[in-house]
Amino acid sequence: MTTLFFIWGFITALNDILIPHLKAAFELSYTQAMLVQFCFFGAYFIVSPFAGKLIEKIGYIRGIVTGLCTMATGCLLFYPAAEVSVYALFLLGLFVLASGITILQVSANPYVAILGAERTAASRLSLAQAINSLGHTLAPLFGAALIFGAASNAHAVQLPYLILAGAVLLTAVGFVFLKLPTLQTDHETQVSHSDSIWQHKHLVLGALAIFLYVGAEVSVGSFLVNYFSESHIAALSEQEASRMVSYYWGGAMVGRFVGSALTRILQPTYVLATNALMAILLLVLTMNSSGALAMWSVLAVGFFNSIMFPTIFTLAIRGLGPLTSRGSGLLCQAIVGGAILPLLQGVVADSSSVQFSFVIPMVAYLYIGWYALRGSKACEKAKIVEAQS
Repeated sequence: MTTLFFIWGFITALNDILIPHLKAAFELSYTQAMLVQFCFFGAYFIVSPFAGKLIEKIGYIRGIVTGLCTMATGCLLFYPAAEVSVYALFLLGLFVLASGITILQVSANPYVAILGAERTAASRLSLAQAINSLGHTLAPLFGAALIFGAASNAHAVQLPYLILAGAVLLTAVGFVFLKLPTLQTDHETQVSHSDSIWQHKHLVLGALAIFLYVGAEVSVGSFLVNYFSESHIAALSEQEASRMVSYYWGGAMVGRFVGSALTRILQPTYVLATNALMAILLLVLTMNSSGALAMWSVLAVGFFNSIMFPTIFTLAIRGLGPLTSRGSGLLCQAIVGGAILPLLQGVVADSSSVQFSFVIPMVAYLYIGWYALRGSKACEKAKIVEAQS
């Protein structure tokens, strides 16, 4: 299962290299370049509801195979897109690719979460997300070598994405023959007609937290190459800056291994609130400094991003029972934040500066801190009221 987390982490992080490359190849503004993330993460919003219903019908394992085959199709679309050199076709390929990842996320996240005891779900998902971060860490090195190390035109992406398509298809074949535990989905358990995911306040507030977290994480990563290329920050070449992006995702990987252990002994809500506060302080620091301090402070945000997704996810699906896969679909739909916040940051960067534009993810972390301390407690309050009545 952790192989899946590695694959979609790898492909998602490759967008951070794809953005500056396509920006230069097609002479785009920051706002236009951020359409890469808009189309990629927009797929989560559009496809997630259908993915949730699909998983109910075909189960988690078949959902995984379907997701992998869809991802491979998206990767293969990059070849004709580069041949005709049309930006819109790249965006279409990204949408199809992300649609496959969405199906994968709706299948794999709840599967890992409910594969064991509920008490250790956050720890288990943090460990799986750590492998996801390993993919994020290696992808910028792969992209720097094969994309920025090749031609400066659109054709440079053909070989990397053909390699990815082959790897994804091989994984799909492997899952066809694997014997994994069969877990019940909503289709196989009885759901009360009077019960709805919208009645669970902690889930709805958690969906907003996922929206802002993914948006913040993606926004920061999307601007790093261009940020480090600026003369008053690090004055790096695009290839050198691409390698530095690995430190951002590598920090998240280390943090998730640490977080997997911490959330077993400490309240996950307190760990989440502390990480949100540290991310805010680091963004304030990078916005008000220059040189190495500005570069390393924004890279350190990756470490504190680490446990946010798995912790928010497990807090949000607590107590959903047979509604778990639908709740997972809503949370995966909320990943559309990765489409919206980078676009907003692009608008701010075009109108002011890249450095000031980090105010967008900073505001997102403020809400995440509130959700950790207050919003996630809605589930516990509802149980108390229900018990009293």
